[in-house]
Amino acid sequence: MSGFNKVVGSYEEAMTGLTDGMTIIAGGFGLCGIPENLIKEIKRKGTKNLTVVSNNCGTTDHGLGVLLLERQIKKMVASYVGENANFEAQMMAGELDVELTPQGTLAEKIRAGGAGIPAFYTATGFGTPVAEGKEVREFNGRKYILEEAVTGDFALVKAWKADTYGNLVFRKTARNFNPMVATAGKITVVEVEEIVQPGELDPDEIHTPGIYVNRLIQGSFEKTIEQRTIRSNQ
Repeated sequence: MSGFNKVVGSYEEAMTGLTDGMTIIAGGFGLCGIPENLIKEIKRKGTKNLTVVSNNCGTTDHGLGVLLLERQIKKMVASYVGENANFEAQMMAGELDVELTPQGTLAEKIRAGGAGIPAFYTATGFGTPVAEGKEVREFNGRKYILEEAVTGDFALVKAWKADTYGNLVFRKTARNFNPMVATAGKITVVEVEEIVQPGELDPDEIHTPGIYVNRLIQGSFEKTIEQRTIRSNQ
């Protein structure tokens, strides 16, 4: 990787500098648009005591869920438990610190972090356990709670296509949290299905500019489904 070229040659190089105790923000929703190979590299490295911020924690055997198998995650900040039995079990047993955050609030916490905004007020969660210990203010007769922004040591992103400068294009619903995650890491690492040369992407189609991207790698991906329901022939 040199100059404006963000491409790295291996997943080991892509995750260079990740150490125990760091905070990771990961894109994806369920198993859609997850940086699955970057997550697998964290598992291979055996990095532990991680704080992970993501919409959910994958499933038992896919996505961020593989990091729970060896207890690599110390704290999970997410909007729901989802389809991960280990997530539920570790949370209920007090083995995993979990901060459940309303989905829109989580998205805004990441967006604000990427924009350099330290905190914001939202009405979401007022009067519920979400508001416990947080500052409350009233605006125009309505109560709001103060939520702090989120940033990470690493931001892990999955995009569809990129040029070597790191300009990113996301595909359909795989876009989800990924664009805002890309802005909120000290080191943003992106894996994509295809890398093209600068100038090959239509500027009007670029969703995230390369200024946010530090490292870029092309990978192959497994198309997994959280729940598969097959209709009976009867």
